Amino acid sequence: MQVRIVVTGASGLIGQALLGALGAAGHDTAVLVRRQPGPGEALWDPAAGTIDTGVFDGAGAVVHLAGAGIGDKRWTPERKDVILGSRVASTTLLSRTLAGLGGPPPVLVSASAIGYYGDRGDEELTETSGPGSGFQAEVCGAWEAATADAEGAGIRVVHLRSAVVLSPRGGALQRQLPLFRAGLGGRLGSGRQWFSWISLPDEIGAVMHVIGEPSIAGAVNASAPAPVTNREFTAALGRALHRPAVLAVPPFALRVALGRPLADELLLGSARVLPARLLDSGYRFRHATLDDALPALLS
Repeated sequence: MQVRIVVTGASGLIGQALLGALGAAGHDTAVLVRRQPGPGEALWDPAAGTIDTGVFDGAGAVVHLAGAGIGDKRWTPERKDVILGSRVASTTLLSRTLAGLGGPPPVLVSASAIGYYGDRGDEELTETSGPGSGFQAEVCGAWEAATADAEGAGIRVVHLRSAVVLSPRGGALQRQLPLFRAGLGGRLGSGRQWFSWISLPDEIGAVMHVIGEPSIAGAVNASAPAPVTNREFTAALGRALHRPAVLAVPPFALRVALGRPLADELLLGSARVLPARLLDSGYRFRHATLDDALPALLS
C-alpha cells in the first residue's frame, strides 16, 4: 500500500537512500528542512521550536533521522552539547507536534543507535538488554526518551537502534577505503572488540519493514545477524579489495588523533548486537554476512 511519508535528516547518507527507495516503491514523500523549502519540502527549526504542521496532513508515517554527526569531530564539551542537543531538541519538537495534531500519522520511526548498549565486551545484546554507560549510551537514552509525548498520544513509536551503516558512499567504510585500497589497512587496537554493522540496503529495508509491520513498537536493532570482531572485519575488507590488511593501529595513536573519549567508545568499544526483533518479525536480510555485503557494496 502506498502512503505519504515525512522524512527528517533527508540530506544524509541514510536519508538520501531512503528517499530513493520510498520513491521506487511508489510512496509519496515530504522532507522537513531548515532552509528555504522547495517543492516537496516544509520548514522546521528545532532550535526555535517551530515546524510547519501542514506537512503532516494525510501522512501515514514519519521517519526522523536528523542529528549532528557523532564521529566526524573530537568530542569536546561543546561538541558533545551539539550532538546531544541536536537529537533531543529535534525529537522533542517532532514528538510534541505530532501529539498535538488532531489526526497524527500512525507511526514515528525515530533514529537511535546501538551506542545505547555501551561497551559490553563479548555479551550478546538484543532489544531486551539494558542500557550501558558512556556518552553514547547517555545520548541514546535521552534521544529515545524524547519521543514520550508521541507515545503518550497513542502513536506507534519505533526506536531504530542502528549499527555502523556500511556504504562506500559515506560513513565509516568510505573513510577506510583509501587506506585499505593502498594496502595500509589494519585492525584497531587488539582487534578483539565486537563490531556490529548493517549494509545500507538493509538499513533502508529495516526502516521500510518497521513502517509496514503494525505489531512492531519500541526498540529495534538495525544490525546484521552476524556481527564480527574488528580483526575479522579488517580481514574481510582486505579480501574484498584483494589487498593485504595486516597492520595494526595502536590505541594510543587513535586517542592522539581523535581524542580518548571518541576513540575508546566508537573504535575500541565492543558491542555484539543481534537483530532479534527484525528476525522474529520476518525481515530477510539482503546481506546477512560481511562476505555477502562487502563484494555487493564495493562492486
